[in-house]
Amino acid sequence: MAGYTHAQLAAIKEAYASGVTRVSYDGKTTEYRSLADMREIIATIEADLAAQSGRKRPIAGFASFRRS
Repeated sequence: MAGYTHAQLAAIKEAYASGVTRVSYDGKTTEYRSLADMREIIATIEADLAAQSGRKRPIAGFASFRRS
């Protein structure tokens, strides 16, 4: 685990919501290849922060049904 911060998570979520792939925080800039990469790192950061606080990340699932 990398020891991410809430500030890093907020910065990447804000950039993702804006549709940009360049994120700046704490005087550092990171450019991601795609929004898909950003989704992956957001999930990683959220999992890391949850582990730091001693709780598990909530899991949500969606059920779907199809008549054949």
